[in-house]
Amino acid sequence: MSWNLTSSVAPVSRLWRTLAFRLTAGYALAGLFLVFLATASLYLLTVAEMERSTRLFIDDKLHVLRTMLRERPSDGDALREEVELESAARRYEQFYIRLLDEQNEPLLTTPGMAEQLDLEQLATQTGIRPGRTVRMKGRHGQAFRVTTATAPVGSPPTQTDTIQVAIDVSQQEEFLQRYRLWFFGILLSTFAIFPLVGYQIARHGIRPVEDMAATARRISSTNLRERILPDGYPFELASLASTFNAMLDRLEDSFERISRFSADIAHDLRTPVNNIRGEAEVGLARARTTTEYRDVIESCLEEAVRLSDLIGNLLFLARAESPLAHLRREPVDVVELLGGMREYYEASAAEAGISLTTNASPAPVIAELDRTLVQRAVSNLVSNAVAHTLPGGSVVLAANAEPSAVRIEVSDTGVGIPPEALPRVFDRFFRLDTSRSQASGGTGLGLAIVQSIMLLHGGKVEIASQLGQGTRVTLHMPIAEQGHAAAVPDHHMTKT
Repeated sequence: MSWNLTSSVAPVSRLWRTLAFRLTAGYALAGLFLVFLATASLYLLTVAEMERSTRLFIDDKLHVLRTMLRERPSDGDALREEVELESAARRYEQFYIRLLDEQNEPLLTTPGMAEQLDLEQLATQTGIRPGRTVRMKGRHGQAFRVTTATAPVGSPPTQTDTIQVAIDVSQQEEFLQRYRLWFFGILLSTFAIFPLVGYQIARHGIRPVEDMAATARRISSTNLRERILPDGYPFELASLASTFNAMLDRLEDSFERISRFSADIAHDLRTPVNNIRGEAEVGLARARTTTEYRDVIESCLEEAVRLSDLIGNLLFLARAESPLAHLRREPVDVVELLGGMREYYEASAAEAGISLTTNASPAPVIAELDRTLVQRAVSNLVSNAVAHTLPGGSVVLAANAEPSAVRIEVSDTGVGIPPEALPRVFDRFFRLDTSRSQASGGTGLGLAIVQSIMLLHGGKVEIASQLGQGTRVTLHMPIAEQGHAAAVPDHHMTKT
């Protein structure tokens, strides 16, 4: 016959790894330790108190006898009463006294002392430690506490007698024996009860965790609406449930964004492809002149450029979120950079009847930035401002140095953005005016790219707008490099 040790050890190992088992073991061990500590402390305190009571009784007897021998040595009746009669009146904890002269001859002895104790053994044991109370067994197995002391006789003393005192503590020993039996009985009971009680407490305590696990098992990519109801949970688990629900909210929002993103990609890619296909089919439907074919090719090229820009922007956003390399940082004069942007867009702004100016301090504003990426971010903002500002309006570029950051502002006097649309302007493919964006070649990725560039630099972007009054976009970027940021390709200036 063979034993399968692996199969028997595995369940035990799995049981030890469960939280309920560990909590139960912890509760049981802690309870047993506390019960043991309490009962043992009470036992030791009781023993110490009994020893103290016995010692005080013996000391009191010795004091009385010494006083009588010193002050009334000739009062034999009083000594006989103290030594021979008082003990006979006690039913429990009887005591025995023997009074010896200087030649160790007995003068007075409590009746029955010789039958209860071996007097030679008493003299031997107390002689080893004079003045100390020692343990001794009687002739019938009783427990005694015995001691020997000297007492001067008369005042001034004429001789020195010896006093031997023994007290029967059998009742105390029996009480302590019963206490020890109760002590071990209580320990055995707690050893059986505490694990059961601890297991119930542990099961009740981890039930919210099991509820959370059950909720998590029901969550999938198609079911993100499950939530944990933290009502009635302890504070710590309620906080965990709230954190878990907040995470689910973010996941659900991310999945919705991905779904919208996928739908927008499909739509924005399909439109130029369908346009190219339609133009090609129209051009091939019948024979045409060279001019007509040229128009068809130009239209296809325009759609191809638009499609190429869209793909380039999508690649930029995808790679900007991949932390694989570092930004190409260099000292950049932000004032000079804005001046270059103004010169680049000055012609198109003048053609649209828009005033494009800069408002920056004459002193250089230097920061460690990726020049081409910041140029792209500012370019996107300026192109958006020009596109959404009516003739006669203005666009202003500003730069200011803060203690640890540089701030770039692009403000316009354009049509503005509705308040309900402001939270979504940085979403990919979001457009306020779809028809106008399509006509102008916009893809709805410009502000999303700006936000990605700011995040790469460890900064942030803010936007404020009022309908009919204009929009102001503010870029906040640290002056010095903070940690590592992701690398991004395609460092070229585009209007998006």
